[in-house]
Amino acid sequence: MKANPGGNLDPRQVYGRDALIEMLWDRLDSQSILINAERRIGKTQVLRKMLLEPRPPWKPVFRDLEKIHSAQEFAELVYDDVQQFLGKAEKARNFVRRLLEENETDYVSLKARTWKQLLTSAVEDLMKARQQQRLVFFWDEVPYMLESIRKNDGPKLAAEVLDTVRSLRIEQSAFRVIFTGSIGLHHVLNRLSAAGIPTSAKNDMFQVTVTPLAPIDAERLAGDLLQGEGILTDVRPDIVSTLAEEVDYFPYYIHHVVAGLRIEQLSATEANIRDYVTRQLVDASDPWQLAHYRTRLTAYYPDNNDADKAAVILDVLALLGNPSDSLSVDEILSSVQARGAHVKDRNELLQLLRAMDADHYLTRDLDGRYHFRFPLIRRWWRLDRGL
Repeated sequence: MKANPGGNLDPRQVYGRDALIEMLWDRLDSQSILINAERRIGKTQVLRKMLLEPRPPWKPVFRDLEKIHSAQEFAELVYDDVQQFLGKAEKARNFVRRLLEENETDYVSLKARTWKQLLTSAVEDLMKARQQQRLVFFWDEVPYMLESIRKNDGPKLAAEVLDTVRSLRIEQSAFRVIFTGSIGLHHVLNRLSAAGIPTSAKNDMFQVTVTPLAPIDAERLAGDLLQGEGILTDVRPDIVSTLAEEVDYFPYYIHHVVAGLRIEQLSATEANIRDYVTRQLVDASDPWQLAHYRTRLTAYYPDNNDADKAAVILDVLALLGNPSDSLSVDEILSSVQARGAHVKDRNELLQLLRAMDADHYLTRDLDGRYHFRFPLIRRWWRLDRGL
């Protein structure tokens, strides 16, 4: 097996996700799903494996919605996917039914209908279809599409799209979708709520978070890649354990490290692995695109200088002695105020901490104390900020 950082993998090369995938297929029998995932954690490979190896009777259709900027474009995309799935015979039956039962003569030119009519018609046709397979939509970057609609056409329309899809899920009990996205859906919902348009668009969906690989799976991946690249002929537990732990068990970074060792013709020693990872963290060209964790703060927290406050919170937690060290809310409040951050009060801090937890910057221990979610990102943050 060869290292392939960022590339599409053969389903057989997706390690440690079988139990997650089986759970997702099981859950789809009863409800739609919202997948939360940090970037580079392998969410796309999970969906790709499901797409290429579907469980009968499911027929998944994957769509990246990042390029969709209007409700009409979205409705047309869904309509086209449904019609392609139904085939000519089913489409003809739908055409005759609408002419005779509803006298909707504009059905000949469905694309001329409103986006809501088009979307509703597509899902209704799908649910009435005489098909052995069940269509399930994999909609990636849903929050990105909704944010684009919000900016271009206003929050009311973005909320209407969300609420329409939710209504269809409730009215058509067999309708299934999987939402995913690198921008959290909670950000879109918060902005809609701030505009006076609250929505319960996800309360009927099962929510799951994709985590890094279990250590045993990450080490197996590291060992197979090192052997596949001819770097290590015999799997040594200390070597694969070091490699997996250095990158927090992210499969993407494991691929990157092995590819880097191969390109630089370095032997697989603990010292070489640690040195290579450190060089990626300080490289000005940012080969692992870690600056995203800094630059996205302004997009995620655009109000009241919240991005600056979030950066100070990360500074405070990054300066703790060990990755597992944590601080209470009151300790964080005292520390960030001492560093000049204008956090008004404890409630304002709590709101920001909860958002940073949802965005995978932070996590809480069982005592409610906060620390960095990923030691690798903590390490990079310290280096990037010169702490």
